Amino acid sequence: MAKDKVSMPQSSGGLIRYFDEYKSNLQMKPGLIIVLVIVVIIISILLHTYGNSLLGMG
Repeated sequence: MAKDKVSMPQSSGGLIRYFDEYKSNLQMKPGLIIVLVIVVIIISILLHTYGNSLLGMG
């Protein structure tokens, strides 16, 4: 039974890098991401406090 063992070739030693050739078309600066997150947080807070009256539910 031990002779039926199949071994795969070892070409890269288990190291695979996917990020070497990939470059995204959409790139943003880190400062812009921080500003967008802050804007979303502010909008969320405003909707939690004034959302019912703005949407006519309260």
